[in-house]
Amino acid sequence: MFVYNVKFNSKSIVKVSLVIISIIVVIFFLLSLYKIFNNSFKVKDSIKEPDVAYIQADNYTNILKSVYENIDTYIGQKICFSGYVFRNLDFSDNQFVLARDMIVEGSTEKLIVGFLCSHNDAKSYADGTWVEITGVISKGNYHGEIPVIKVNKIKKIDKPSDEFTYPPDATYIPTAIIY
Repeated sequence: MFVYNVKFNSKSIVKVSLVIISIIVVIFFLLSLYKIFNNSFKVKDSIKEPDVAYIQADNYTNILKSVYENIDTYIGQKICFSGYVFRNLDFSDNQFVLARDMIVEGSTEKLIVGFLCSHNDAKSYADGTWVEITGVISKGNYHGEIPVIKVNKIKKIDKPSDEFTYPPDATYIPTAIIY
C-alpha cells in the first residue's frame, strides 16, 4: 500500500485559480465580441412588404393619387379595398369603378373617385352595390393610360359607416408600395 503525502500550497492554489478564471473570462469576452461583430454586419430588414395592401377610407385618396401619378411603380401590387359599383355608359360588361364619394372641403359638393376594375362577373353587381375586392394593379387604357385593378375576388358587403373619403392630405407621400 502506498501512501501519498500531498501538501497544498495556498499561494499556488490561488494563482492557479486566478489563471483558470482569467482564461474563462477571456473566452467569454471573445465569444461576446464575435457575436456582436458577426451580427452587426448583417442587414436586419424587418420591414416586410405586405402580400396584400388594405386600403381604408382615411388613406383612400392618398393611395389613389399616388397610383395614378406613378402607375409603373405599382404594377403587380395586390390590393384589397371596398367601395360601391359605379359604371359609365361606355364601360364594357366586365368593367366598373370601385368608387367612393369624396367630400370637397368647404363645400357640400361630392365627387366620385375610384379605380377602374375588371372582372368577368362584373355585370352581376348592380350600380350602387357595395363590394369588397381583392385584385392586382395593372395598366390599362380608358381615355388615356390609367391603372386598372384585375379583380381576383369580389364579395358583396353592407354599406360601411365610413363611406365617404376626403381629398389627399398633407401626409401624402408617394411610395412604390402601398402600406
